[in-house]
Amino acid sequence: MNIHEYQSKEILKGYGVTIQEGIVADTPEAAAAAAKELNAKTGTEWYVVKAQIHAGGRGKGTVNETGSHGVVLAKSLDEVPAKAKDILNGTLVTHQTGPEGKTVNKVLIAQDVYYPGESDPKEFYLSILLDRAKGCNVIMASTEGGMDIETVAENTPEKIIKEWIDPAVGLQGFQARKVAFALGLEGEAFKGMVKFIFSLYKAYLGTDSSMFEINPVLKTSDNKILAVDAKVDLDDNALFRHKDLAELRDLSEEDPAEVEAAQSGLNYVKLDGNVGCMVNGAGLAMATMDIIKLSGGEPANFLDVGGSANAQTVEAGFRIIMKDPNVKAILINIFGGIVRCDRVANGVVEAYKNIGEINIPIIVRLQGTNAEEGAKIIEESGLKVYSAIVLKDAAAKVKELI
Repeated sequence: MNIHEYQSKEILKGYGVTIQEGIVADTPEAAAAAAKELNAKTGTEWYVVKAQIHAGGRGKGTVNETGSHGVVLAKSLDEVPAKAKDILNGTLVTHQTGPEGKTVNKVLIAQDVYYPGESDPKEFYLSILLDRAKGCNVIMASTEGGMDIETVAENTPEKIIKEWIDPAVGLQGFQARKVAFALGLEGEAFKGMVKFIFSLYKAYLGTDSSMFEINPVLKTSDNKILAVDAKVDLDDNALFRHKDLAELRDLSEEDPAEVEAAQSGLNYVKLDGNVGCMVNGAGLAMATMDIIKLSGGEPANFLDVGGSANAQTVEAGFRIIMKDPNVKAILINIFGGIVRCDRVANGVVEAYKNIGEINIPIIVRLQGTNAEEGAKIIEESGLKVYSAIVLKDAAAKVKELI
């Protein structure tokens, strides 16, 4: 589960990570009040207005309606409301959002930590994530902070520092010092970075996160180390242990169809193709998408109804798939192991009737327990539903119909 920058920073602060202080606002008036509060709290006289969306590249992104960037600097209290107005409720387009962009509902009013008139600030990259190949967490760091780490990895891979952490013993002092040394730090900045790394790792473990990414980590001109930005990915599977973190979910940032699917107990991911697919099992879903491509189509989604598909889940899957205007056909591919194929067939027929007018062809491939009975139910329904037993036949039918 992704969360916003301001939420990520609050988590980090709770674990002792030094952050760029800020206050979230959803109107220009609230932004002005936040700036005044921040001035009283930190003494800052310049303010960074940062769009809060689940995407990177905000500083280089552009708000369609006003032409403003997603991260701007206000050099006085009076400038803050206008800067916030240029961003709020606009559509911010970045390299990660795609051309459709994302609507900005909130901005973070943050203190300026680059100290006008002073020199020698330095930006670093720092992240913690799971290295699945090695079966342990890894700290990744780089002197090239503020840049996309993918670009650094491609162009200058030697500038990426990696330190793997043995899960049996945890992060050791020499490892944090090794990273700080590799970043070229010394004195107070070195000590601050070691403390920062330990606090960050404690937060990563304590929240059961999949990734913590701080880009940039700033060394100020007076050698303080703090998080200027923060991206946190929380592990969905561990949220039952963190009810407070589960409440941070912002549904407005997620695809409405994926939200609806989750509420119906379905695993759904929207894709860009023209053939909707509904299956039971992730492995079968991958094979089904391969078959769709081999038939000349493109999968429009990944939709796994699970091992206990019934009329309700099938109907919910239909409704979600049909909200995609690009879908020209639907392929239902069910293996009857736990679930009986005749029950799925009855579910398809019932769902078809409940939804009403369906103007696209539906191919149903049933295999396993009671597959023949299921095929008979489909064929005798009188509906615009085509039955297949062999996967090759299903693919041929998809090709014919699209």
